Amino acid sequence: MNNEIIALAPKLLWDHFYQLTQIPRPSKKEQLAVKYVVDFGARLGLETITDKVGNVIIRKPATPGYENCKGIVLQAHLDMVPQKNSDKQHDFEKDPIETYIEEGWVKAKGTTLGADNGIGAAAALAVLEDDSLAHGPVEALFTIDEETGMTGANNLQPDVLKGDILLNMDSEDEGELYVGCAGGSNGNMVFTFREDAVPKGHVAYQLKLSGLKGGHSGMDINTGRANANKLLFRFLKYAVAESEARLSSVDGGSLRNAIPREAFAVITLAKDEGENLEATVKAFEALFREEYSQVEPDLSFVVEPTAMPAFVMEEIVQDDLINAIQACPNGVIRMSNDMEGLVETSLNLAVVKTEGHEVKALALLRSSVDSAKDDLESTLESLFLLAGAEVWFDGQYPGWKPNMQSDILKVMQKVYQQDFGKIPEIRAIHAGLECGILGSAYPNWDMISFGPTIRFPHSPDEKVNIESVEKFWNFLVATLKNAPRK
Repeated sequence: MNNEIIALAPKLLWDHFYQLTQIPRPSKKEQLAVKYVVDFGARLGLETITDKVGNVIIRKPATPGYENCKGIVLQAHLDMVPQKNSDKQHDFEKDPIETYIEEGWVKAKGTTLGADNGIGAAAALAVLEDDSLAHGPVEALFTIDEETGMTGANNLQPDVLKGDILLNMDSEDEGELYVGCAGGSNGNMVFTFREDAVPKGHVAYQLKLSGLKGGHSGMDINTGRANANKLLFRFLKYAVAESEARLSSVDGGSLRNAIPREAFAVITLAKDEGENLEATVKAFEALFREEYSQVEPDLSFVVEPTAMPAFVMEEIVQDDLINAIQACPNGVIRMSNDMEGLVETSLNLAVVKTEGHEVKALALLRSSVDSAKDDLESTLESLFLLAGAEVWFDGQYPGWKPNMQSDILKVMQKVYQQDFGKIPEIRAIHAGLECGILGSAYPNWDMISFGPTIRFPHSPDEKVNIESVEKFWNFLVATLKNAPRK
């Protein structure tokens, strides 16, 4: 296993990050990472608490002379998004992440890297271990299952932590301080169908749409990247209308918070229509490549013969499903009027998948305006109810309203300007940082989110900039030293 990243600076941070890459920790399966953190706290002799859902809290006393500083909570999540390229053999529940260095970035071989939020977790561990640092009372909060349900944040008890300031280390642009985030909601739309016999004289094909960039459904939603589900169903609507194709199964996307990179379907159609299918698919591939030429250079859309399925969907449900997916809103819905360049409201049509006699469509809705999120839920519900689907929403979490008078914000602005010669940018983020949820449990907290530069999170192209990690660490150390007094 390549461990060249442990030679990078700051050494303690990279050592812990390397160890985390060796521990399987997909969302909801991060028990080994929890054990690593708990054992670490015990080894250092620090007070270590594991709550009922698996969050870990480790306390480190203030260094001499800093006892009167406000207590700081360093927060990161332990889980990672398990995404891989289709040609990569990797079991996220068993296999370590293979890392390598290229042109100043740490990357992974064919999988997500887990810098989101492994770098933040490693920084918190390094602070706890490094006795040369000057700081007030420190608590490190390691949450679980941030990526798929914010389970750790949602179940954190309001009387456990003692700190006054939360430093969330889950942002992805060094030199920027985040003071607000979007809330979110999970949309669930389920179609139930009866089996139809495969029409006589039909042949079967598998459609494969792949090679898209995907990415984070909040951070990357404004990049104009293609959604594999939307493109595939755009073709299916044409194939049904022009060739009377029948849909047997579909499998598009995998995670709510990842823009879908791949989508597959099995269809049948009359043999004489099938002879023209390859040319039609090639024509659509060329059309998609032209439309997305600047953002999806590796887009691939192919068709190949496949085994005859046991059945196809009943035609009325097939048509309702295709029309609903074609009509479903996707991408940026509205930009913010309050902060230039910030996405206010968005929707990611993340998963469309056949399971037995159901087709499940899963979406993630985000907005920094609660009423706008409610309106988008209503829009989605109206569309899919009209199409005959069962619809419900769950997993709602609140946004985080900016506090521009924040004491820790003023400290961090001053420290950054002194150490790096410029004022950091103040931003809100179109993603579901845990700050909104944690702040509802601890409304007294003064909160900031920051981190190193990470690109393409939630995709196999994920990478973290090495130089930015060192700057992030130095900034964190200086912030702890200059924390506001009580």
